[in-house]
Amino acid sequence: MEINAHTQLCGVIGNPVEHSLSPAIHNAAFQKLGLNFVYLAFRVEAIEDAVKGLRALGNFRGASVTIPHKMAAVPFLDIVEPTARHIGAINTIVATEGTLTGYNTDATGALRALREGAVALKGRQVTMLGSGGAARAIAFALGAEAGIDRLTILGIDAQERTALARDLQSNTGMIVQELPLDERTLRKVLPDTHVLIHCTPMGMWRKVHDTSVPATLLHAGLTVMDIVYNPRDTQLLKDAKAAGCRTIPGLEMFLHQAAAQFELWTNQAAPAYVMRSVLESRFS
Repeated sequence: MEINAHTQLCGVIGNPVEHSLSPAIHNAAFQKLGLNFVYLAFRVEAIEDAVKGLRALGNFRGASVTIPHKMAAVPFLDIVEPTARHIGAINTIVATEGTLTGYNTDATGALRALREGAVALKGRQVTMLGSGGAARAIAFALGAEAGIDRLTILGIDAQERTALARDLQSNTGMIVQELPLDERTLRKVLPDTHVLIHCTPMGMWRKVHDTSVPATLLHAGLTVMDIVYNPRDTQLLKDAKAAGCRTIPGLEMFLHQAAAQFELWTNQAAPAYVMRSVLESRFS
């Protein structure tokens, strides 16, 4: 692929980004379709300054937004698509003639991963660990489409999880409870949980042996989805498999949300099979 003055720039902005596989899958997809695009990873601490910098680049086309900037980036955009505005978090920026628009593909990516994993959601009790940007997106998707019986949000930030529960109840009518994320609460909640969705950075690259859930609390009637995708088999998923749980790796949600981002930037159908092949090759 030739890089020239017409090359369109995309990238991921977050902290950390060293573990990100987004450059590998998006650049492979660009090459497959012969598109003059390039995708890079940018470690960002000051999100407002970063968005100003991206706005100033004439060839900037779009960005993936990851931890910890999914909510923090919202005020610095020109437009936030209605679903993302409803959620209160974005994971995608699209630049069109100098206008920056925020989208959220986490919600659809997570639901698609659950559905393709044949996970029954209607009438089920779901427990979510975490209350940040990705958790907000998945929770609103569950409230809007899944018809679950109850959502329990466990998080370490009391203000954040309380705000999420309040927003969900007022906007979706879903039954929601919020509690602190600790072993005592997990011991109380997990026996009645059908689906557990992990939405914190715990167990991510470099701290691969960390987990939010003691292995002894997992049970065979549980489906466990981890949105952490690197490593593919997090400690939580390893423990869940050993306990007889159905598991859904973060790679599935990551793939589906990335394909949706690709289509927003390029206005072309994503070669998802190429993106999946690159992802799987990194973990083989």
